[in-house]
Amino acid sequence: MAKKKVVKKVVKRKVLKKVPRKKPVRSKTGNSRKKPAKKNTKKKAKKPAIKKANSYKKNENSEVIHIDDMYSDWFIDYASYVILERAVPSIHDGLKPVQRRILHSLKEKDDGRYNKVANVVGHTMQYHPHGDASIADALVVMGQKSLLIDTQGNWGNILTGDKAAASRYIEARLSKFALAVAFNAKTTEWALSYDGRNKEPINLPVKFPLLLAQGAEGIAVGLACKILPHNFNELIDGCIAALRKKKTQLLPDFPTGGLMDASDYNGGLRGGKVRVRARVEKTKNKRLLKITEIPFGTTAGGLMDNIVAANEKGKIKISKIEDITAEKVEINIHLPVGLDPDIAIEALYAFTDCEISISPNSCVIEDDKPKFLKVDELLKKSALHTKGLLKWELEIRLGELQDKWHHSSLERIFIENKIYRRIEDCTTWESVIEEIWAGLKPFLKKLKRKVIEEDVIRLTEIKIKRISKYDSFKADELIRGIEEEIKEVEKNISQITRYAVRYYKGLKEKFGKGRERKTEIATFGKVVAKNVAVATETIYLNAKTGFAGWGLKRDGVSVDRCSRMDDIIIFGREGTMQVSKVAEKTYVGKNPAHVSIFKKEEPKYYCMIYRDGRDGPTMIKRFTVQGVTREKMYDLTKGNSGTRVLFFSVHDTEEDTPLVNVVLKSAPRLRVKEIEVNFADIAVKGRASKGNIVTKHKVEKIVRKKGQMELL
Repeated sequence: MAKKKVVKKVVKRKVLKKVPRKKPVRSKTGNSRKKPAKKNTKKKAKKPAIKKANSYKKNENSEVIHIDDMYSDWFIDYASYVILERAVPSIHDGLKPVQRRILHSLKEKDDGRYNKVANVVGHTMQYHPHGDASIADALVVMGQKSLLIDTQGNWGNILTGDKAAASRYIEARLSKFALAVAFNAKTTEWALSYDGRNKEPINLPVKFPLLLAQGAEGIAVGLACKILPHNFNELIDGCIAALRKKKTQLLPDFPTGGLMDASDYNGGLRGGKVRVRARVEKTKNKRLLKITEIPFGTTAGGLMDNIVAANEKGKIKISKIEDITAEKVEINIHLPVGLDPDIAIEALYAFTDCEISISPNSCVIEDDKPKFLKVDELLKKSALHTKGLLKWELEIRLGELQDKWHHSSLERIFIENKIYRRIEDCTTWESVIEEIWAGLKPFLKKLKRKVIEEDVIRLTEIKIKRISKYDSFKADELIRGIEEEIKEVEKNISQITRYAVRYYKGLKEKFGKGRERKTEIATFGKVVAKNVAVATETIYLNAKTGFAGWGLKRDGVSVDRCSRMDDIIIFGREGTMQVSKVAEKTYVGKNPAHVSIFKKEEPKYYCMIYRDGRDGPTMIKRFTVQGVTREKMYDLTKGNSGTRVLFFSVHDTEEDTPLVNVVLKSAPRLRVKEIEVNFADIAVKGRASKGNIVTKHKVEKIVRKKGQMELL
């Protein structure tokens, strides 16, 4: 109704005529005066109405269609298509459309031999309208997972990142596992392909949680999917537990191995994360580390480049690195002399891709809508779906056996009772059918279902050779075998859960060997980068120029060792304090009172004596520095102009306190010329404390008790 109202308004606006505003006629003198318009008896031609760009357009029925509404519909259609037909897998078979079409094409071409991938790609294009590149890429990814496709040739290496050879050089066929779990034409729903020439499956009747075994990743319009791979045997055990109504707790398992902390997995939903680490091993040689497994989504070459980049930035310290990965990952990291291997390993986790964080997003298509479901819920739905497919297959098999029993029994009656002789003298088709019906009538009660005309017609098609060689004993054995099989199928249908459990156990026994868990489940804390950063730099200070940094080796005095992750704290001679990031060269002020590396987790105790202003009293304070904002200038004094720090010292413990003598300048009537000050008598406060008064007289110098003069 709302759209109709809008359309009416637009039509009215279009019908209304705009009356042009009369422009004033300017006189020769320049004054704007209106002159009376002359009457014109001739009719003026109507000007065509100017349509506003991108506002609306008419269709064949003269209805107004808004462009913005049209674009809105198009966007929704496009987004829905990308979500449903390209990026997000189905909950039923765990496949995206391109993967499903590839498997269907391989099944159509399956003769037990390998097929050229280029040939498979071309065959798939009759079902998938998105070009050969997308099909070939999807086929290679499926082949590298070593589950559904049996490969031959150079299919690349997920460990090294090497790409597969061209599709004309590599071959593929369906694996025995795929043939066992993914296909059954009798339980498959079919639809026409995009051009209407062929039929393709809507969903493959997969009897296994394929989605969780392979994992899935895709980006649609406004929606993303990232389901991590899980272990084959654990999935089967989980399906059995789900059928027995027990709780399950699935955790990912990656083909690249490594260590995994899945404490925040959140069932694979948004907001969860999985931390994965490379397996870094220490050797007998303390200067050599070996990486034997890498995090999921990385490659050995990429990881080595990442480690080299971290070394060049000064975040870690290594002397040499070698990548000799082939069938298994092997990266050798040589450490410099004196570096602790444990600290080096922690630094690798903190500053390189030896540890990564993966954020899952379990999204699937169910009932033509995207849904976010936990992996355990997906597992349960898959188990129940498999149970339903197995029951459907059994029911189909039962129907086939019952038909076979019916036809075999009917054939035995027809031959053993020599009903075929009754039709020897018949001259018409109708009389033949009537004679057969008459001969069967006494035996119809022995059959389990009603005899129809098609059954009678089928009896007329039995060849004389078969009748002449008919063996009643073999016929009875065949019927008894069918009856036993019918009882077995009926029993399995009545106990479908047990049958499904046996089915899963059979899969595990047949295909589960060699598919043990590769990723070790562990719990590890977060590595604090500052704690493991290797002190690879030395801070130098040039007090005259007022610069400090690791690049002033020739011009400065060594201050402290640090890493490039550390902060530097600067105490100015004017009583100011600032914390900033260490750099190659930083301005800290001329003649600073103190410059050192600042570590919040290692508090220091600072002792300071300063003059308040130019002629103010001399103050004393003892303080610590904890929470600070980087690059912010803090004032440790009252902030008066002319303030100057007279003494400054730093101590690791509260008990370590200096004892100093404050020497006063000579003045009339000044009796006490020296004041002994013990910082142990001064309470430790925060940096904002202004301190206590030592003296109001002018100070000449401050000397330690041992006689060594400190800052002045």
